[in-house]
Amino acid sequence: MGFISIDKFFIYIKHNWLQILLITLSIYDLRIDLRILIDFFTFSTLFHTISEHPLAITILISSPSLFKTISNA
Repeated sequence: MGFISIDKFFIYIKHNWLQILLITLSIYDLRIDLRILIDFFTFSTLFHTISEHPLAITILISSPSLFKTISNA
């Protein structure tokens, strides 16, 4: 029907809690640099962000492949 049931949502969270936590912590680590990039984008700020936060950038880039899907069965 297009709506996700609450049970499937909690199952999805249960199977992907680590990935969600890592993404949240990565965004928290990058919060100041993201704010600077959004307000005043420069390539030097972008390169500085990538060089100073390689783990957070790697987690955000690789995160779509880490999520587990739930079958409709």
